[in-house]
Amino acid sequence: MPNEPMFLPDVQAGAKPGPWADAIAMMQRTGSEYPQIWHLFAFAPDANQHLARFTQAVLREPGPLTPGFRELIAAYTSSRNDCAF
Repeated sequence: MPNEPMFLPDVQAGAKPGPWADAIAMMQRTGSEYPQIWHLFAFAPDANQHLARFTQAVLREPGPLTPGFRELIAAYTSSRNDCAF
């Protein structure tokens, strides 16, 4: 099921060229769901590069929990918040 339109249509329609816009376009072409935050990353890639790096570091860098377990925690939290992961 494709993603629903965002509440911020200017952000959704204002993607700057780059990897985030490319990823969104690919997911839309295939009808796949993707995290809506990608639109924000594509809208202001320079401003959001730190958030993207932080997120990847928290989920992927070595730590006491495996990356898979961290993903599971994130998915569970998103589910509890009624938010697609």
